[in-house]
Amino acid sequence: MDKDLPLPGLTLKKQHVLVWSVFIILILRLLFIGLMGPMPQDAYYYFYSEHPALSYYDHPPAIAYLLKLFTFFLGKKVFALKLADSVVTFFSVFVFYKLSQCFLSRHRAQKAFLLFFSTFMVTILSLVSTPDTPLILFWTLSLLSLYHAVFLNKNIYWIWSGILMGLAFDSKYTAILLPFGVILFLLLSNEHRKRLLSPWLWLSFLLLIITSLPVIIWNVQNGFASFKFQSSGRMQNMGDGIHISITNFFGVIGHQSALLIPVLFLSFFWFLFKTIKRYGFNPLRIDAQKLFLLCFFIPAFAGFLGISFITWVKLNWMMPAYISGIIWISMYFNARWIRIQLIVSLVIHLLLAVEILFYPVPVRSDDTWMGWDQLSEKVAVLKTDYPDAFIFSADDYKTSAELNFYLNGEMIYSKNVIGEPALQFDYIGTDLNKLKGRDALYIDSDPGFNNDLKENKAPSLLSDYFDSVIELEPILIKKDSRTVRKFMVYQCKNYHPPK
Repeated sequence: MDKDLPLPGLTLKKQHVLVWSVFIILILRLLFIGLMGPMPQDAYYYFYSEHPALSYYDHPPAIAYLLKLFTFFLGKKVFALKLADSVVTFFSVFVFYKLSQCFLSRHRAQKAFLLFFSTFMVTILSLVSTPDTPLILFWTLSLLSLYHAVFLNKNIYWIWSGILMGLAFDSKYTAILLPFGVILFLLLSNEHRKRLLSPWLWLSFLLLIITSLPVIIWNVQNGFASFKFQSSGRMQNMGDGIHISITNFFGVIGHQSALLIPVLFLSFFWFLFKTIKRYGFNPLRIDAQKLFLLCFFIPAFAGFLGISFITWVKLNWMMPAYISGIIWISMYFNARWIRIQLIVSLVIHLLLAVEILFYPVPVRSDDTWMGWDQLSEKVAVLKTDYPDAFIFSADDYKTSAELNFYLNGEMIYSKNVIGEPALQFDYIGTDLNKLKGRDALYIDSDPGFNNDLKENKAPSLLSDYFDSVIELEPILIKKDSRTVRKFMVYQCKNYHPPK
């Protein structure tokens, strides 16, 4: 009878614990859809969708199209945004399981499913609107299609692979690693290297380019602004010269451990060490199916870890690597460690539930779901006292995007008002000269606030664009009787647009 249990090696009682853990995590994720407020990313990518375009400044368009689809049918609601992310992530998990069955036995595929499902990565993908949500779906579908093309010799799947890789690129530029992984695998595999000369492979790449045309055309029309931002722009953020930072590296280790749960993340290092010990640095000795998985895991995983020594690697950059990485590691992961992974995951999700419901630990950052609705209500009231003033903020895109989401019919401007680059806000056709001579209300988030009082000084960044600046009473965001967020408010007189 043990053979029929999902995880042979664990008692029936322990497996029941795992089943309940999975069930509770699923229920919590569904509850979070209705309980969480909008993250700034939700509002910003919805802002994308309100300005339809072939592509956008800092990312391709898939997330905008996804949010537009759901809000078209369900209305402009936070619930609709979260549901869009959750539905797409559900399909990602389902396709992941189908992909794992291509490489693993039934029991090992179940292990892979449990490992993937338990990660905090799936929670983030299902609750926060980012380009990674559609990227992970199309990345996983691409790998599934490539498996059928390569290992089952079904040439029609090269066509599907090209289209799916193109849709992944329409989601996020990280998808460029997909064709790179295909070429790398074919170069390293003695058995499949002959496919490099196959017309089906190059037809697949042609379809990738055709499917990516919306992004390419937008960049051509806009001076390759998005490509520059994601390449040379990222390099410029490093500052003068290259500086080695151990702190950044350990920061990445920390947030990736939180993303995957430490049990799973740290295991990658152990099993990579075991693989190198067994095969050395000769990939020709590795079984073709394992090599396929590693070619879509190691370049992103090792590459981003490597550049973390010279720049900050964001939480989501390594996500696609974990699709094939988790399937590969499931070949070796035992039931005991999966049990620990799930229990730790359950504890983390329960703690997140407490945080969402009671907010015991205020987030000292604008990257929070808390208080944006309160802020919008208070700004709307404030606007009635200054009906002719326009509203803007300059904390990147976050406050502007949230206020745009909540304040229907009122355009909230960003830091392009004061002559600074403002991401997509620079590409929606705004003519700042039409604001010349008008007064403004400047809303400035103060995430690290120490008190509820006024600052009694005006931000110097406003002086070149307004005749005078008057500080008003701050907007305080409350949770029960506690002040959890603070926004400074300034009345700015007689606007002079940047030249």
